[in-house]
Amino acid sequence: MENKTYTISVYSENNIGLLNRISAIFLKRHINLLSLTTSESEIKDVFRFVIVVEVPSEQVRKVVQQIEKQIDVIKAFYHTDEETIFQETALYKVKSSALFEERQIQNIIKHSHANIVTVSPEFFVIEKTGFREETEKLRTDLAPYGLLQFVRSGRISVTKAKMGISEILNTFKNNKNR
Repeated sequence: MENKTYTISVYSENNIGLLNRISAIFLKRHINLLSLTTSESEIKDVFRFVIVVEVPSEQVRKVVQQIEKQIDVIKAFYHTDEETIFQETALYKVKSSALFEERQIQNIIKHSHANIVTVSPEFFVIEKTGFREETEKLRTDLAPYGLLQFVRSGRISVTKAKMGISEILNTFKNNKNR
């Protein structure tokens, strides 16, 4: 079977140890996580894990079934890249002297559609949101100018089609409030 990139969305309660149990599911199957992001979801007290993996379709289906068996998990879904809208954000810390002495760096920032978020006498910070290839290209382009630090977020995504999770989450919320 051919590997494909999948985004797994896990909706859960925010309880200690869940991340460890979810990561153990991937560890047992020798699946490398390409990206992992967590945040609150659209419903109060419900959190969302966004996990990106590259596996055959049969394997992602089995992994999602295992994740859903975890007591704190409300629902888990998986989607292909074609079924989602996704982005990543990166921050680049560069020596300030490069901004003032190298005219080319201003063109690099402009052409990459990045934003300067802070400037100090020692450094400035650039923010870029986009696909992995875009944030990586900017990192490569900035490296010769004294890239001091670089960090990239995990993938954040929403599905193009309705997932029906809102109804599930509202049921969860109503049951929790009783």
